[in-house]
Amino acid sequence: MDLMDSALMFLNESADYPAVASIARTAYDQMAAGEQVDYRLLDDLIGEASGKGVLRAMRRKYNPLAYEAIITPVLEEIGRRKPVPAHRPSWRESPAPGSPDDPLTAPVWPPR
Repeated sequence: MDLMDSALMFLNESADYPAVASIARTAYDQMAAGEQVDYRLLDDLIGEASGKGVLRAMRRKYNPLAYEAIITPVLEEIGRRKPVPAHRPSWRESPAPGSPDDPLTAPVWPPR
């Protein structure tokens, strides 16, 4: 199943949920027009479908293989396009060995 088919399935399955159907319709229409769909729209689609119980209903309705075939193209596209935030550890200067702030030698932890 490709991304466009997946969006169409979301559209069909979300008929009772206007918010989800609207997002799915927008995504499908963009793909039908030959445009690329922004990952944020697809992320919203998954979020709304999850929040409204559409994913749960699809999981009950379809066998596991079919369910995965429906949602995987959307999740893969999000994973391919969504930027990964930079992780910058916060560095602190280590306490000098033997100082009262050294966790290995401090008589009481946490230091006062």
